[in-house]
Amino acid sequence: MKEIVINDVCFGGESLGLILGPCVIESRDHSLMMAESIHNITNRLGFKFIFKSSFDKANRSSIASFRGLGFDEGLAILSEVKKEIGCAIITDIHESSQAKMVAEVVDVIQIPAFLCRQTDLLASAAKTGRTVNIKKGQFLAPWDMKNVVDKLKEYQCKKILLTDRGTQFGYNNLIADMRSIPIMQDFGYPIIFDATHSAQLPGGGGLTSSGMREMIPTLAKSAVAAGCDGVFMEVHNDINNAKSDSATQWPLSELEHLLIKLKHIREAII
Repeated sequence: MKEIVINDVCFGGESLGLILGPCVIESRDHSLMMAESIHNITNRLGFKFIFKSSFDKANRSSIASFRGLGFDEGLAILSEVKKEIGCAIITDIHESSQAKMVAEVVDVIQIPAFLCRQTDLLASAAKTGRTVNIKKGQFLAPWDMKNVVDKLKEYQCKKILLTDRGTQFGYNNLIADMRSIPIMQDFGYPIIFDATHSAQLPGGGGLTSSGMREMIPTLAKSAVAAGCDGVFMEVHNDINNAKSDSATQWPLSELEHLLIKLKHIREAII
């Protein structure tokens, strides 16, 4: 398998790469506080992480839901986080026109699950030369992601990450099939497991998605035991008042305890 290294974060080697951060950028101060807090925790445990937060949540369930602070302000905040905390940055794009400007700030461009087959979006991300992380669509089988990988390779993308975030199972429900990890690893690129979105109940709250936060540790531990190359988790210091995905963000206060367990599992299987 090809190892993908972003700054000092490695996916596909013996270490377990982490992508952590709040779902959406809520404010400059909140982003900086979260990035610094996560950095302190991961540094104590010997982990390396990429900070994740979205400048725009274009796929919210309701038109009334908070989407973010917008393109310009969001990128400015991510740039400041990168400068002040020193961590690598990942954020998602929803339109091809966003790729070039986003690539000037971030280290990894993320393609949302709902948009994973959008050829023009994939091409625009690939052409930036940045690492591209594609979320597997909830509507796709793991082997279907081979076509997505081939699209990126067609546009000379050299650094590819794939992230599993569960598969639609009937209405308002997801299942996490751990077979997806080795199946997609056979494509030759590292596989990340999204432990927080996999716990979602999409649209289950009517105007919002609901979720089963209590299942996040079980899913994360299972994925690490199954051999994933990285873990993605959205983390928030005040989950009840988070402005997006409040039902499935992991509490910052409990992050260290969970990461210790994941570290032990990783060490046991390597």
